[in-house]
Amino acid sequence: MSWIEKLQETYDQCQSMIGGSTNDDEVPLLPICHTTQKAQIEITLDENGHFRRARVVPREEARTIIPCTESSSGRTSGEAAHPLCDKLQYVAKDFDKFVGEKDSYFESYLEQMTEWTKFEKNKKVQSVLDYINRGNVITDLVENGVLFADQQKLLYQRNFVKNKNANLDIFDLLPGRWNKQKKAYESWQADAFVRWKVELPNDPQSSLWADQEIIGSWIKYYTSTKDTQALCYVTGEIVSSADQHPAKLRNDGDKAKIISSNDNSGFTFRGRFTKADQVVNVGFVTTQKAHSALRWLIDHQGYRKDDLAIVAWATSGAEIPSLVDDSASVYGFDHLESDQESRAYTAQDVGIKLKKRIAGYGKNIGDTTDIIVISLDSIVPGRLSITYYRELTGSDFLQRIEDWHTTGAWLHTYRSVMVQDQRTGKLKPRFFPFYGAPSPGDIAVAAYGVNRSGKFEVDNKLLKTTVQRLLPCIVDGLPIPRDLVESALRRASNRAGLEEWQFNKALSIACWLFNKHTRKEKYQMTLDLNRKTRDYLYGRLLALAESLEEWALNKANEDRPTNAARLMQRFSERPYSTWRTIELALSPYKARLGGKSKKRQSLIDEVIAAFEPDDFISDKRLSGEFLLGYHSQREFLRNNRNEEHDGVIELPEVSNNY
Repeated sequence: MSWIEKLQETYDQCQSMIGGSTNDDEVPLLPICHTTQKAQIEITLDENGHFRRARVVPREEARTIIPCTESSSGRTSGEAAHPLCDKLQYVAKDFDKFVGEKDSYFESYLEQMTEWTKFEKNKKVQSVLDYINRGNVITDLVENGVLFADQQKLLYQRNFVKNKNANLDIFDLLPGRWNKQKKAYESWQADAFVRWKVELPNDPQSSLWADQEIIGSWIKYYTSTKDTQALCYVTGEIVSSADQHPAKLRNDGDKAKIISSNDNSGFTFRGRFTKADQVVNVGFVTTQKAHSALRWLIDHQGYRKDDLAIVAWATSGAEIPSLVDDSASVYGFDHLESDQESRAYTAQDVGIKLKKRIAGYGKNIGDTTDIIVISLDSIVPGRLSITYYRELTGSDFLQRIEDWHTTGAWLHTYRSVMVQDQRTGKLKPRFFPFYGAPSPGDIAVAAYGVNRSGKFEVDNKLLKTTVQRLLPCIVDGLPIPRDLVESALRRASNRAGLEEWQFNKALSIACWLFNKHTRKEKYQMTLDLNRKTRDYLYGRLLALAESLEEWALNKANEDRPTNAARLMQRFSERPYSTWRTIELALSPYKARLGGKSKKRQSLIDEVIAAFEPDDFISDKRLSGEFLLGYHSQREFLRNNRNEEHDGVIELPEVSNNY
């Protein structure tokens, strides 16, 4: 129960954030006894509960904070009505008149609203109650062109041709379903969600979902209905116990729950206990605060992929670095884009840069502040599991983040920022180098990615699994799984099907993985002329042969892969025999370049001379070290051939897809 306690503490520390923004892109920190819904219809009333106007709510304004009960917040269907704001099936007394296919739940909604107003009078809530009692909700919406009906029946599709320039209508917002018999998409208008405005004299706050008095009134009323007192396993106090626990943790449509005992027939707890509260009991306010905080944190600073959600946070509410970002994001783009230093950084240079960034976080977090890391995943729609959980101090957390990004740091050139082209005025990606660690998502792509229509992609389930496997490596400092390293090395050695930028991304990440995995070796990030190991030297040879052939092809305006590129996988498996093939194929290119290639040829001779004789003639398979030698030699040649501008490398215009 430690995770609930930490989430409750976080909620209490972030009281000033409650309510927050209701933008469609941002989940607010919710008051207890409240949830959010996407509203499609907004009805405005006067102080006496008379209809004034209604409108369709645009998607960017749709997210609405609404009061809820324990049952309604997790409902999948049935009669558990939300108080105040809900679907037409609940708020419209004339629902049966316009819709005959579904049962109306108006009576349960009306009863709940009536009990609330009896407990505490509120003019705005009373106005809504007076209006719904008149039974004209759908009638008014049809008459005002918000809903569409034919012979007092709501339509499933437009019976008119909509002007492309016309305003938004309800069919633009509701999800459609394909009717095989009619061969057309249909939308169920009765599923439209309604929110309310009430305009009172001298009261500027007409939106009921933003009225703090109404929010407080519902909390006071609903908590008064909780009459079961029991020991809370989290706080150790006798408090009102929760009957059910909130859902919607990862998104607005998420029905999965971490704590659930929803029935007596599904054998959730039967066989060991007779009642759910014999298993565990959590206080109502405690679970409301904890789940609200978790949902807010996941949206605010979490990582989500399919059913997986990962979030790390400080209980104080202070900003912390993300677990799933690469080093470029941790350093900050502004710093990287304006960096005028040489690209030949050392490990010490990278460490200094990151230490400065981490120190900034440390000042806000503090050494002893609790940092929580939690990973959530679900196999079935209704159940959510905590797959990983850690509690750390602020100093420990930042030290492990620093270690992840500095140990085994390598050069990457696949990140970009959008800049305006001075000649055309259009935005284009500008690529820049950064040293450090790739993101877990990019690691998954490097290990398992394929080229799909110009995008370097990986299966979502494989991506999710890889990110989960890397989480203990980041937080606990565990070694990177060897099979992941080997897979990335094979992917980088096999260039088939990859564009040049995709190969470069796979190559640099594979080098980082190998360097990280063999951290005791302490490879340099730049070309190490003193390293005489067989695999490293063979990697250098391959890069030199490739560069010589590329030079000759470019001179002849030929656009095709080099022999070194085509034979790279075979070279990694049988280097000596493959090198003979590559070296013989270089002869016409040397002749084409003439005396210009002498310097490159002399470099090849120097590398061959550095081999031990037995090492050079061995056809033993190369380790991942050969990629380090290959990548370092390529970068060395590039730096001596082309001039970079402001530390930025101009690469092909591609998007960062994974």
